[in-house]
Amino acid sequence: MIRLLAKYLRPYRRQLAVVFALVTVQAIANLYLPNLNADIINNGVVKGDTGYIMRTGVIMLLITLLLSVCAIVAVYFGSMTAMAFGRDVRSAIFRQVMSFSQKETNVFGTPSLITRNTNDVQQVQMVLVMAFNVMIIAPIMCVGGIIMALREDVPLSGLLIVIIPLVLIVIGLLATRALPLFRSMQKRTDRINQVMRETLSGMRVIRAFVRTDHDEARFDQANLELTDNAVRVNHLFAMMIPFLFGIMNLSTVAIVWFGGLRIDSGGMQIGNLSAFLQYVMQILFAVMMAALMFVMVPRAAAAAERIQQVLDSEAELCDPDVPVEIVDPAGEVEFDHVEFGYPGAEEPVLCSISFTARPGQTTAIVGSTGSGKTTLANLIPRFYDVTSGSVSIDGVDVRKMRQEDLWSLIGLTPQKAFLFNGTVASNLRYGDEKATDDELWHALEIAQAREFVSEMTGQLEAEIDQGGTNVSGGQRQRLAIARAIVKKPKVFIFDDSFSALDFKTDQMLRAALKHEIQGATVIIVAQRVGTVLHADQIIVLDGGNVAGIGTHSELMKTCETYQEIVYSQLTREEVA
Repeated sequence: MIRLLAKYLRPYRRQLAVVFALVTVQAIANLYLPNLNADIINNGVVKGDTGYIMRTGVIMLLITLLLSVCAIVAVYFGSMTAMAFGRDVRSAIFRQVMSFSQKETNVFGTPSLITRNTNDVQQVQMVLVMAFNVMIIAPIMCVGGIIMALREDVPLSGLLIVIIPLVLIVIGLLATRALPLFRSMQKRTDRINQVMRETLSGMRVIRAFVRTDHDEARFDQANLELTDNAVRVNHLFAMMIPFLFGIMNLSTVAIVWFGGLRIDSGGMQIGNLSAFLQYVMQILFAVMMAALMFVMVPRAAAAAERIQQVLDSEAELCDPDVPVEIVDPAGEVEFDHVEFGYPGAEEPVLCSISFTARPGQTTAIVGSTGSGKTTLANLIPRFYDVTSGSVSIDGVDVRKMRQEDLWSLIGLTPQKAFLFNGTVASNLRYGDEKATDDELWHALEIAQAREFVSEMTGQLEAEIDQGGTNVSGGQRQRLAIARAIVKKPKVFIFDDSFSALDFKTDQMLRAALKHEIQGATVIIVAQRVGTVLHADQIIVLDGGNVAGIGTHSELMKTCETYQEIVYSQLTREEVA
């Protein structure tokens, strides 16, 4: 937690200095007021000097006014600094996560990353707000109160030797037991987030398989675990308040008792006892404020530890120190004896893959489910790094290029088409933010999406829900294809992007694509044989190995695996 605060509060040193100065003024003023009160009792009330009481009372009012102003300004600057800290940390986490490869994302998990960037940051932020208003003033009041109490009466101050350690022991025992519970609470918050995300994302599956009761029970279990954890924490701190107030009240009784004896013996005045009592109350309240902070500090410490884990994680995929730039890219993609295995897997997914996808040609990748088609496509934009061998574009290994330069060459339509919350136009302009409306309509026409978009309310400005849930699967795929076309890349990758289209739309879309994107390299991952029949080159994968390379007619003669795939979908008459 200290590392996190030291790094992200450094830019706000001036604001912190202002807060510290104002809080110090508050503490000094608070410590001075009991002394003035003692003077009023000793020199005004006892002697009957009304003028002295009035003069000292005015001074006390002015000091109180100064206290109010300092408190308001300190709270303002403290809150602004805490909010700025939260903003900077959230931004740093987001940038760090954006640099993660799929491997790091999988290690933390999406629900946990969301919790760390929201709930965890908020926990630390709340502690900072309290710290600037409480934790700074508490030690000043405590130390200052002890000094002022000693000035009032040294023998009576011996009670502090018993009172303060007793309070600290109570707080220490509770904080020690609370820290593991707070760490567990953050993990259980992650679990709640995970179950909720899975339930919302898989709602249709849950209902289709009549598993609503099962998922309700799963959520209830996660919720009860978090509730049980929170109740145990609250039980601990519910015990703390009566203990501390009990110590404070017993301390008051002891001070009045022994102070009365001191007054009776003539060793102390009544005003001094009043001031001493106020100083002891200030000391105890300062300790209690710090104790209340301990309710939040252990949880914030656990949250800061989780945040630091994300910030300290090094992305496995990073830009090279001296990146190679392709001056005039053509888009030729070459796989040279590529092998790839997922982290922790016993066997590689792809073995000795070698082929070249040339500009102006369509390269299709087919194979049975689990043969590695999507994995192969993900290696081109470097979502993963190859285990051995190389993937290159125009002769340059993708690992030697800046990732943004690499991505700028590629137009990817993923297996699961995803649309962002916004409009049709805003989604298409992910491909090119400067694209004109005419260019967007042209891309929609090629993707066979112009007709249904023109019928939507608002047309290009029609609303799209998060994930594209307000359009059909086929419409979502066509909008995703149009988004890739708007980008005008050198390499198109269509990862099973035609699966939700009917045969007629599929054929029309491929014909329009072939006419429009001449000169670009087109790589199509497909399950449907009809999509790849006319490809210039077909790569057949079987168990992560290349079973055959060639055109449709060539593979029908030489590749048994391809023949099995074709005959499983088409009759011999259709093939002929």
